[in-house]
Amino acid sequence: MSILREARLSDLPAIETLVKAAYGHYVDRIGTIPGPMRDIDDHRYARHIEAGHVSLLFDNADGEESVDAGNGDKPVGLLVLIPQTDTLLLDNVAVAPSAQGRGFGKALMQAAEARARQLEFDSITLYTQELMHENLAIYRRYGYVETHRAEEFGLKRVYLRKSLA
Repeated sequence: MSILREARLSDLPAIETLVKAAYGHYVDRIGTIPGPMRDIDDHRYARHIEAGHVSLLFDNADGEESVDAGNGDKPVGLLVLIPQTDTLLLDNVAVAPSAQGRGFGKALMQAAEARARQLEFDSITLYTQELMHENLAIYRRYGYVETHRAEEFGLKRVYLRKSLA
């Protein structure tokens, strides 16, 4: 069983560690630091936490009812969900490399869509680097459709959207 809970500022070190682990291997492939890692240097995660936009996923194999990164519990995944005017932006979804292949990514994607519905959005939007081919394939399998491409902050991004209607 896993537990998804809203992140707290005390979780910031664990969030930054997870993001570096999840995205670090892309640096050589894309030739620059991926956006989620840049968000660490820009202190965006702290602002996202304060706004209530970050959720952490914990593998609760021992059945405890609560988890606390401050007590050594390490998140296996995270979501950054930012409400926009007409859609919920899935700004970041990440799973720790040691936890990949165990269904946590799917659980996070389902949680993001459930949150979008709860907030009464009829779509969810995300973007990824065009050279992160495996991510593009995953998102397409989940029903996301490419809407456009753009170069932003020196990053070549592919935008995708999924209708929830």
